[in-house]
Amino acid sequence: MTNTSRTPRQQPGEVGEVGESILVLQGGGALGAYQAGVYEALQQCEAELSWVAGISIGAINAALIAGNPAELRVPRLREFWDLLSSALPVPVPGFVGQAIAKARENLNEASATQVMMFGVPGFFRPRFPPAPWQAPGSLAAISYYDTTPLRATLERLVDFDRINDGPMRLSVGAVNVRSGNFAYFDSHQQRLDARHIMASGALPPGFAPVEIDGEHYWDGGLVSNTPLQYVLDQAASGPRTVFQVDLFSARGAYPANLGEVTEREKDIRFSSRTRLNTSMELDRQLIAQTARRLIAKLPAHLQADPDVRALADLRCDGSVDVVHLIYRSKHYETQSKDFEFSRLSMKEHWEAGLADMNSTLHSPRWLARERSEHGVHVYDLTAEAAGEKKSEPQPVPATARR
Repeated sequence: MTNTSRTPRQQPGEVGEVGESILVLQGGGALGAYQAGVYEALQQCEAELSWVAGISIGAINAALIAGNPAELRVPRLREFWDLLSSALPVPVPGFVGQAIAKARENLNEASATQVMMFGVPGFFRPRFPPAPWQAPGSLAAISYYDTTPLRATLERLVDFDRINDGPMRLSVGAVNVRSGNFAYFDSHQQRLDARHIMASGALPPGFAPVEIDGEHYWDGGLVSNTPLQYVLDQAASGPRTVFQVDLFSARGAYPANLGEVTEREKDIRFSSRTRLNTSMELDRQLIAQTARRLIAKLPAHLQADPDVRALADLRCDGSVDVVHLIYRSKHYETQSKDFEFSRLSMKEHWEAGLADMNSTLHSPRWLARERSEHGVHVYDLTAEAAGEKKSEPQPVPATARR
């Protein structure tokens, strides 16, 4: 079919100059270094982001990006991740290059055990005495670790005045402990500080909830591990390019032992359901466009009917391109991959994110894409490069393009 509502192709190297460019970051603990590599690739292509949204470790990375000028964002991300991995030894490269998978798996498990026992520099430390010996009802009695070091790290590395008064929007998600309701803290709606970022990453029972305005909040990943739906629910004045960076994959192999069962359960529980979110957004756009065409056909005396006006108020945004990147676990990574903060793993995660984003931005399908006036298009180009099942774009049918 002929499509007459296309915008011009972007030139090689362009990312999202037309409309908004948004970075959406999932939670995933130590795997968050992958997101830092993704951002470094975006900055190398001189991508101008207008909005960063995150959950848990994604909220921390998002704050480091939004809370610094462009020239300091990658150095601040690097400083943060170097700090978190500073207490764990770097294996001898020659040994690592020749090690069998089991040896590396054991190395990772030893690093994760060290984290559980001693914490992570600049992030969290074990409580002493442990929670069972703390005063009932206190924050120390309902969490194993103290996250006071994270607050100091955020206040040192993030300029919250820039977040609240600067050009880049920041949104982070958390869940109200008492009501169980999801909440978003958005710099376009309120002033943010370190508490809002920490609340988004307060995963129980490891971390205590964070109090904000008389309410306590836990990690947003308990309800939804990605802010994608929140981003899509916000009104837009034009086309959007959304870079959705996930740290857990919904797809995976059938487990062979209890350790793999734990890893698989975690992957399924925290995967973002990007396809579900984008399908819902596509349905919403189709309904809004159909309602507008139907209203245009009604006689004048029905135009003021309350039900007709309610349909007319349905939001009808421009097109959305969702670039979906998913961290794909190494064969030697186990159920502890999200709290294994060794320097070697951090560097591997960062380099994987950098490579995947560069591969995507230079993919022929991405460079040759054309934008519809409306609709949602999903690109998982790293999966295609790896020979996995393609994630085809989701265009609005021709009958809905007007």
